[in-house]
Amino acid sequence: EEQQEFMSPRPTQSQPPATDLRETVTAPDVQAVREIVASTGFFYDHEIAVAVELAQEALDKGAEASGYHFLFMDDAGARGRAIAYACFGPIACTVGSWDLYWIAAHSDRRGKGLGRNLLRASEERIRAMGGRRVYIETSSRPLYEPTRGFYLACGYAEEARLAEFYGPGDDKIIYSRALAEG
Repeated sequence: EEQQEFMSPRPTQSQPPATDLRETVTAPDVQAVREIVASTGFFYDHEIAVAVELAQEALDKGAEASGYHFLFMDDAGARGRAIAYACFGPIACTVGSWDLYWIAAHSDRRGKGLGRNLLRASEERIRAMGGRRVYIETSSRPLYEPTRGFYLACGYAEEARLAEFYGPGDDKIIYSRALAEG
């Protein structure tokens, strides 16, 4: 079960903090993923375990072999400390369709524009690898209202709703966005 994202849709007046972007998964990132996802308060323990498992698999096998591409946003002031990340990969048996599996920022960094910047950078990487459309899934639980608002504010459209997919009263909502050429 691959779960996804959490980001705040709230606009912010402040500029995003200085950050560095990188694609390579390092050994400390496995723990950083755990800390980032757990800090949000949105995910069950088994979902956090999946996020960590994907990072470990990408570390062990590499992005191409694992199918999991990562983009980490590091705090420029704390060299190499991941404060946000995204995980995405191509959808098998499609032409240019990609899943955004996870996007999360550490809770102490919410509301600073990191999510929007990370999402756009992820879309650029996906487009550079031949992606033409991104799909994202999330929960219909009230807790995820900010997440759903974030995707809508970033130009994603609700494509489907699978009733009670995750559990009673918890639908799976699928969003998508076509990536511009060039």
